[in-house]
Amino acid sequence: MSDVVVVTGASAGVGRATARAFARTGARIGLMARGEDGLEAARREVVAEGTDAVAVPTDVSDPSAVEDAARVIEERLGPIDIWVNNAMVSVFSPFKEMEADEFKRVTEVTYLGVVYGTMTALRRMLPRNEGRIIQVGSALAYRGIPLQSAYCGAKHAIQGFTEAVRCELLHDKSNVTISMVQMPALNTPQFGWVKTRLPRHPQPVPPIFEPEVAADAIVWASNHPRRRELYVGAPTTATILGDKVASGALDHYLGRTGFKSQQTDEPVDADRSNNLWEPVAGDVGARGQFTARAHGRSFQLRATTHRSLLVPAGVAAGTLLLKVLRTRR
Repeated sequence: MSDVVVVTGASAGVGRATARAFARTGARIGLMARGEDGLEAARREVVAEGTDAVAVPTDVSDPSAVEDAARVIEERLGPIDIWVNNAMVSVFSPFKEMEADEFKRVTEVTYLGVVYGTMTALRRMLPRNEGRIIQVGSALAYRGIPLQSAYCGAKHAIQGFTEAVRCELLHDKSNVTISMVQMPALNTPQFGWVKTRLPRHPQPVPPIFEPEVAADAIVWASNHPRRRELYVGAPTTATILGDKVASGALDHYLGRTGFKSQQTDEPVDADRSNNLWEPVAGDVGARGQFTARAHGRSFQLRATTHRSLLVPAGVAAGTLLLKVLRTRR
């Protein structure tokens, strides 16, 4: 029997790409998001892969709505096997200019949406003693950057929350697992509809990866449930490890470069819509406007998900080095 997978934030970006990636495995997909145009388009894409899909318009900041959506999905598709918490919103703004209700909204969607999704998933998985929960994280779960204080705070919160829940599951000797996938900068539509106070158009901090790279990592993590955390992309690994050994230096570096690196040279359209409070109408798909600069694969991800190949490669490299050294002697 194929898995039943729930993806939140499924109407665009990483969620959209993830729904397609799971559909290609034959999984049946429950789709949650606020934007009905994108949600319906995502449902059609999943069905085109030859599997079933149920799309339920849902604001994940409302725990009752999340519970109701899960009930609909299980009635249509069967018990949920995998739950992917991906929905997010953000505001690009210096903290000193943020409004309290904006900060609250980002926290409610990006952090509490994960909490409510995890609660709903566990209500169904724990009685069956099986299931996998995947939290879509970020390098920003470890290293905050300027202009995204609310989003960084939410991702840090998800990290701590996930560790706490994992410990409880281990204490209970549960077969339900919870993992976090830490993402790099991604070419998603959020930079075209995020609320911003910046003078120029927001952008992900290069290097940039396509959302399909993130989707492949999420699917891999769901198939390797004992892997507690997965870093996606060399920049993510470098950022997290760098913060562990030189966080003060990174503070100063990001203070100098973090404003410019998150903006293009184009001025912001004064009339642009944003999705903080309401979804933006229309279907924008999975990718954003930075495809010309985005990488479609990550060699770091391939290496970390194929560790068994690294050992013989390392042995071969070591043998070759020894031969070279002997020849030189």
